[in-house]
Amino acid sequence: MTGTTRSSDGLDERRRRLLFRSWHRGIREIDLIMGRFADVHIADLTNAELDQYEALLEVQEHELLGWVMGQIDVPPDQDSGVFRRMRDFHLKNGQ
Repeated sequence: MTGTTRSSDGLDERRRRLLFRSWHRGIREIDLIMGRFADVHIADLTNAELDQYEALLEVQEHELLGWVMGQIDVPPDQDSGVFRRMRDFHLKNGQ
C-alpha cells in the first residue's frame, strides 16, 4: 500500500486534515500504521477521540513506533482508548 485508500469527500475539514497528516508523518512505518487506521476509523471518531488522535500525531515517530511495537512503555497520559484501538488495529491488520 502506498497511501490512503479513502477519499476525503464527505469529511469535515478537521478530519480531512487528520487523514492527510496520518499519511505524511515522515517514517513510512508510522504512515502505514496511522494512515490505515485513519482510512477506516477517521469518519467515526468522536470529538474527544479526535483530540486523542491529534495528540498521537504530535508524538515523535520513533517513540510512537516503539509504543505500537511494544518496545517502549506507553506513558499513562498517552495510553488512550484511541491509541489502544490504533495499536490493536495494526496488530490485527498491519504487515
